[in-house]
Amino acid sequence: MTQPTQSTLWNLIFSCWIIAAVSTLGSLFFSEVMAMQPCVLCWYQRIFMYPLLFIFSVGLFPFDARCARYAMPLAIGGWLFALYHTLLYKGFIPENLQPCSQGISCADMKLDLFGFITIPLLSLVAFSILIALLIAVQKGTQK
Repeated sequence: MTQPTQSTLWNLIFSCWIIAAVSTLGSLFFSEVMAMQPCVLCWYQRIFMYPLLFIFSVGLFPFDARCARYAMPLAIGGWLFALYHTLLYKGFIPENLQPCSQGISCADMKLDLFGFITIPLLSLVAFSILIALLIAVQKGTQK
């Protein structure tokens, strides 16, 4: 099997940057423009996503595929919070295990597109794609 070219790896990192940028701007749109207050779990997912935009920016110019190793722990952490939040939304996690006891409820449905697309699901998909792309980058840089 041939090694991916430098431009292929750059395209993968750029794809990660696009996903992180859309996710960051999307979360800011929901909270600032649509006035949806983020819950505690939404804040944790933001804490994991926002630095990824910076990491991918630094990794693209000049190109350094090693940025994937710094981004992976953040993507996995965000994925875990997004998974927990999605399971909480779907009712798989009991009420007594919900972290949001004061303020905005983490189980409150704030957005429901097409009957199944929720904000935690969007976050879970974004982190899942990021992890898949980062795995591809890491495999491409191994010798």
